[in-house]
Amino acid sequence: MRKHKAFAAPQVPEFRNFLLGRFLFIMALRMLGTLVGWWVFELTHEPFAIGLIGLSEVIPAVSLALYSGHIIDISEKRKLMLLGVGLYILAAVMLAILSTKISMAMLTTHAIVFLVYIIIFLTGIIRSFASPVFNTILPTTVPKDLLQNAVTWNQGSWLSASVMGHASIGFLIAGVGNTGSLIVIATLATTGFCLLYSLPSKPPVAQISEKKTWESVKEGLRFVFETKELLGALTLDLFAVLFGGAVAMIPVFAKDILNVGPIGYGWLNAASDIGSVIIIITLTFFPINGGQGKKLMYAIAVFGACIITFSLSKIFWISFTALLISGLVDGVSVVIRGTILQLKTPDNMRGRVMSVNSMFINSSNEFGQFESGVAAKLLGVVPSVFFGGCMTLMIVTATWFKAPALREMEY
Repeated sequence: MRKHKAFAAPQVPEFRNFLLGRFLFIMALRMLGTLVGWWVFELTHEPFAIGLIGLSEVIPAVSLALYSGHIIDISEKRKLMLLGVGLYILAAVMLAILSTKISMAMLTTHAIVFLVYIIIFLTGIIRSFASPVFNTILPTTVPKDLLQNAVTWNQGSWLSASVMGHASIGFLIAGVGNTGSLIVIATLATTGFCLLYSLPSKPPVAQISEKKTWESVKEGLRFVFETKELLGALTLDLFAVLFGGAVAMIPVFAKDILNVGPIGYGWLNAASDIGSVIIIITLTFFPINGGQGKKLMYAIAVFGACIITFSLSKIFWISFTALLISGLVDGVSVVIRGTILQLKTPDNMRGRVMSVNSMFINSSNEFGQFESGVAAKLLGVVPSVFFGGCMTLMIVTATWFKAPALREMEY
């Protein structure tokens, strides 16, 4: 019976196509992000340049997030999703052209880096729509009684794609170079597009187009801020990722501190996601029962301690293990937060609420990347990552005492 329940959601054909299509698309995105970080650092040898990648993407992603939520709620979601995936494929092709020997010969290094930032800025615009629309489609692919199981599978698929994307790109860069890797990325995203194309139409749940855009946006914001457990979980994760994200500086650690090259770089990038996949698989068979609020806070505290350990390590296997454990505990927080989000959001507000979630969670990675670049510039790479881990521990401690609703939350 336990096995049957654990595999219930993937037995639904529509959910299975959604899962596989999104898996290939996310894998391509993770490969793209990892490659761009390595490529820009390779061109500039400047940690701050990595931070600017995050800033380039997060400005449009956050600026348009609330508006995109309104558009998602009044639009046919499948068409919007396919448009976003198609435009990401175009961006990968543009980067592939920019990385060729012809482009490198014709353009200066500064021009190439600037054009990379422009393309990443455009992907930020795309992501403000594409990221939340995936989460609005998810609950429509399974019966409501399978939603929690579907959320766990969806998070596991997302993290598995991240692992394979992060780890494989190092081997690809070493084997076929940046241009060949970008061609592979575009091919994977195109295959994902074909699977997602098979999904049925996803029309708006309710007719809200008569509302003024700002009134619609305020309605979504009001729901998030009035749902204290949801607001607390989003805020906690926002600041933990903002200050505790060591991933942005992994190119520097790989090249200058651990001296491991592109393959080691790929494994370091994959380490936290490997840990997350392990815990997601475990939680699929053995769900978290009771005390989810406390367990969320414990998990983020351990995450902060792992970041501190990573910052101080000069040995590859210790650094890898610290990131692996950080992924284990981050997987716990991802499942708890994702389940709260899906269970508490009404169908007719999913676009707006998921867009607010995108502002808090997805964009915190890019803000964290920029923060890491600035901190590295001011403090040095190692002190900046150490500082981030300490800030994460302080934030969890403050949240424990200041947010009792989240601490005592259960579902």
